[in-house]
Amino acid sequence: MRQREILPGVRITSDRCLILDDGPTVVLGDLHLGYERALEQEGMYLPRTNTQSIRDSLNDILCRYEPERVVLLGDVKHDFKRAGFEEKNEVRRIVGLLSEAAETVVIRGNHDNYIQNIINDLGILAVDHVDIMGYRLEHGHVDSGVRPVIIGHEHPSVRIPGSVGGGMKIQCFVHARREGVIVLPPFSPYSSGNDLVLDEKCVMAPALKASDFASAEIYGVTDMGLLDLGTLRDLSDVVL
Repeated sequence: MRQREILPGVRITSDRCLILDDGPTVVLGDLHLGYERALEQEGMYLPRTNTQSIRDSLNDILCRYEPERVVLLGDVKHDFKRAGFEEKNEVRRIVGLLSEAAETVVIRGNHDNYIQNIINDLGILAVDHVDIMGYRLEHGHVDSGVRPVIIGHEHPSVRIPGSVGGGMKIQCFVHARREGVIVLPPFSPYSSGNDLVLDEKCVMAPALKASDFASAEIYGVTDMGLLDLGTLRDLSDVVL
């Protein structure tokens, strides 16, 4: 299935975005624009495909869901340092594309140093959070303590072991229902994901770490659609 309603008016999708009925509003996490350039500075070279891939995916999302509002949940840019010319252009291209189609809200993530300087001429003010439909939307590297909350930052994935070794790694949405915490997968195709296991030391986002994340509902994102994988605790018993 492409979409699943996990709460009234809240849908997750295999397009790696969450939809709030108000608007509707499309919520996206962790674009990490400029990723290839940052790796090149460390001597690693990848094809410059991240921005175009994201642009194509965003065009599909804008056509499919026709949002009135788009919220970027932080880490729009990848490099912590002041952005270079190429990274600035990448950010402006993507944020400009969205702002031409819908009201665009940019939330600051821990990678988004100097983001305001980049988007100033687009008439957009970067913020620490926004509240929609009673949900606090924030990046997730710092926990405001407000619940329910929708965050990114974690880059959640799970690894399903195979019967003869190997297995499958799947990025996922995480819903800690009792505590009111929803975590989005990263939107960047280059983000490999942080494997969630039954150890709080492996959890990055404070809001998720403070929840009973072992009992959180896990929804895998695949080319075939969303997969209901049960809870993190359930997955420890699964073998393909």
